[in-house]
Amino acid sequence: SMFPGVLSLCCRPSAWDRATRPPPSPLQPPLAPCRSFSNNKIQVELDESSGVAMMKFKSPPVNSLSLEFLTEFSISLEKLENNRACRGVIITSAVPKIFSSGLDITEMCGKSVEHYTEFWRAVQEMWLRLYSSSMVTVAAVNGSSPAGGCLMALSCDYRIMAENPKFSIGLNEAQLGIVAPFWFKDTFVNVVGHRIAERSLQLGSLHPAPEAHKLGLVDELVPEEKLMEKAAAVMTQWLALPDHARQLTKTMMRKAVLDRLRAHREEDIKNFITFVSKESIQKSLRMYMEMLKKRKS
Repeated sequence: SMFPGVLSLCCRPSAWDRATRPPPSPLQPPLAPCRSFSNNKIQVELDESSGVAMMKFKSPPVNSLSLEFLTEFSISLEKLENNRACRGVIITSAVPKIFSSGLDITEMCGKSVEHYTEFWRAVQEMWLRLYSSSMVTVAAVNGSSPAGGCLMALSCDYRIMAENPKFSIGLNEAQLGIVAPFWFKDTFVNVVGHRIAERSLQLGSLHPAPEAHKLGLVDELVPEEKLMEKAAAVMTQWLALPDHARQLTKTMMRKAVLDRLRAHREEDIKNFITFVSKESIQKSLRMYMEMLKKRKS
């Protein structure tokens, strides 16, 4: 990382920390050291005794993936990745009814080529870090998760979704007249298989939770109030294995897809800019934003 000093400060309990922690009262078990390094849009808490971090999206109203959100996400993930005490992360939302609504449309509307470049590089970075993470990643999907939100869930090792038919998940880009990039598609195919992915991507389908489970898009459905408990149980099960065997297996399974984007990052950015700069695309994005505004009012 560019700021090793800062990271080590953030990640490891200092002597000062240990000295200032109140002594456990005789009646209570000692509190597990819980490190928190939250920023504006991402809240992170690491329980060092279990080695599990909780990462919550808190960017109301809908946790849209703005440049700032994506940057904070990648930095938070990097901090956890660099912390020897952390072995797994549960990703969820602190905003009711929504996991993440996906890419922030305002970042793609009427901006400069420089801005589109920076934004798309941040989207790539988020996926490359999450999909290749050496940690166990569990998505606790506690609300709807279209488009980029779906990609984040797909990039985790395991997906648990709240059993609410009002919550839906899917790569619905086609509905907005935009196309999911090849690496979104690859991630989707790796989870649900070619045929389901092909149909779902062409139709821009958003699948209600029960259907998402049936298609294998999410691994498990649980009642909302049991979601975090279940995520913790799944994490324990995955962490029972030796890290190195699991990590090498994950790398082997995911390497080809990751390498494809790594080899074509600049070309992928160029494609995005060409596409998003088209007047027809700008027009459909503006119409979509208008529709959202009307819905709000």
